[in-house]
Amino acid sequence: MVHRTVIDTEQLPPTERFGMWLDLVARTSTPLRIRSDHQHDFRARAEFVELGPIRLVRYRYPSLEAVRTAKLVRRTEVDFHLLALTTSGTGVAGQAGRRSRLDADEFTFYDGSRPHEVSHFGDGDAQHATSVVALIPYGAIPLTPDQLAPLLAGRMSAGEGIGALVAQYLTRIATHPEQYQQADAERLGGVALDLISTMLGRYLVAEDEMPREVRRRALLTQVRAYVQRRLGDAGLTPATIAEAHHISVRSLHRLFEEEHATVASYIRELRLERCRRDLADPTLAHRPVQAVAARWGFRDKAHFSRAFRAAHRLTPQEYRIQHLQQARIVNSTASAVNPGPTY
Repeated sequence: MVHRTVIDTEQLPPTERFGMWLDLVARTSTPLRIRSDHQHDFRARAEFVELGPIRLVRYRYPSLEAVRTAKLVRRTEVDFHLLALTTSGTGVAGQAGRRSRLDADEFTFYDGSRPHEVSHFGDGDAQHATSVVALIPYGAIPLTPDQLAPLLAGRMSAGEGIGALVAQYLTRIATHPEQYQQADAERLGGVALDLISTMLGRYLVAEDEMPREVRRRALLTQVRAYVQRRLGDAGLTPATIAEAHHISVRSLHRLFEEEHATVASYIRELRLERCRRDLADPTLAHRPVQAVAARWGFRDKAHFSRAFRAAHRLTPQEYRIQHLQQARIVNSTASAVNPGPTY
């Protein structure tokens, strides 16, 4: 699986926890001067996920205030930007003369080589706040530091549009890295950079300055995510997809041609895969085949049967019977090997 490192201060005595956290932040992110009302018993956790060119960090910590002073900047060299997503709690970000209040589901952006400040507080009586941070090396984004400067310590929504897609993508990987293979880490990081670059470019109104291929891949990722969320909608068509992304149908088809596929074939394959999965699920054996098909956007029974048979060389009902029989054999064998306790 993708490599993950977990640091949990609760593995240490309370008196050593805050010192460990200061050292951890200094070694893995930007050295900061941190203050917290919970320094006497600082229960915090950080999970690091390496994705080729970028590093994701999922943080959970007590309410705190931190500052990267000019003195710390002179003493320590940092050559990366930080894209920080507040996932719970509220905060304040400040850099380059700008100061913003941050709520949950909002991004902010820092230049690690410059002085900055950040505060993060848990909601209500909750002592802990959480965030997901992407550490992005200089040069990984096709925009210069001067072009990115207007974004420093600003607010960017993670609840709609491209921001929501970036947030979902980063949070999913940071939360469930065990679902991804190490061999895919470089590619996953590349997709993250494409999405992040597109989001930042849109806030800068500088999207046209990014390489065409970066914009193409980011748009393709958006379209695919849109399709997967709406597979059950029988009205999902190239026209509705194109309209939702403010492009022409011709541009949408051209986007998929570069992937050696068509929009229709992509939708059909995803729907068939979802149907295949449901038909093989013993817990759904009571559900009629046509109900399974309708759930994933196939309204015409004959059309679904033909498409399924072409893909799997079995009718939907034959496929279900075959795989449910296999599941029963496996379960019977397991029961015979492990008969359970006797009384």
